[in-house]
Amino acid sequence: MKVIIVEDENAAVRNLKALLAEARPEAEIETVLDSIAAVLDWFSQHAMPDLIFMDIHLADGSAFEIFEHVDITCPIIFTTAYDEYALRAFKVNSVDYLLKPIGKGDVEQALQKLEHLHLQGKAPSSDDSLLQLIRSLKKQESYKTHFLIPVKGDKLLPVSVDMILLFYIQDCKVKVVLVDGNEYVFPQTLDEVSECINPSLFFRVNRQFLISREAVKDIDLWFNNRLAINLRCKVTDEKVLVSKARVQEFKDWFSSTHG
Repeated sequence: MKVIIVEDENAAVRNLKALLAEARPEAEIETVLDSIAAVLDWFSQHAMPDLIFMDIHLADGSAFEIFEHVDITCPIIFTTAYDEYALRAFKVNSVDYLLKPIGKGDVEQALQKLEHLHLQGKAPSSDDSLLQLIRSLKKQESYKTHFLIPVKGDKLLPVSVDMILLFYIQDCKVKVVLVDGNEYVFPQTLDEVSECINPSLFFRVNRQFLISREAVKDIDLWFNNRLAINLRCKVTDEKVLVSKARVQEFKDWFSSTHG
């Protein structure tokens, strides 16, 4: 079995090599590539390997860019720091994941899965599921981590997502409230914000509020099986209600350890 490793962290490469040698001593590691440019150059001169271990984040960008230039037809095992909450929806038979830090059991289980698929005559990366996976994970990468907020007419305030408590609508304007209590008018609609921010970090409780966990002081059980959220910062006299239809979804989101 010919294998290539796409990884830019030396410690991760050493660990993966050692684990692979223990799990499959017969495996031949053809090369280790640490950048998108190196991968593209290698594939322009070499045949497809039997298996690729691929980190998603490389020194010169996202590994997903590779698929825009090379038709990868062999199985891929992604090595990634994405938490399992983000990946749960993307588990497919065509590919597996090693979630960092990687252990011996992770490598063995992934290889057994691929061998099982091979025995069944399935081609792990030849169907649409891999392309669907790549598009889905690429969307995860595209979520905003920082915003520039206009302040005082002639300045832009750089704000990271972890500095934001909530977004809400008041007087037909979207406002953002930061952890320091400061509040600013936000230049996008709440629908636009909802589309570009990671849903594992913020929850659209209703048409008016998009909140982080840190924004929640406590929660009241409300009429008709709804929830009333009491915010750490009072921005309105009205109750912030979670509809009956979204109560369980909100509870699942809030109690998740992966936000």
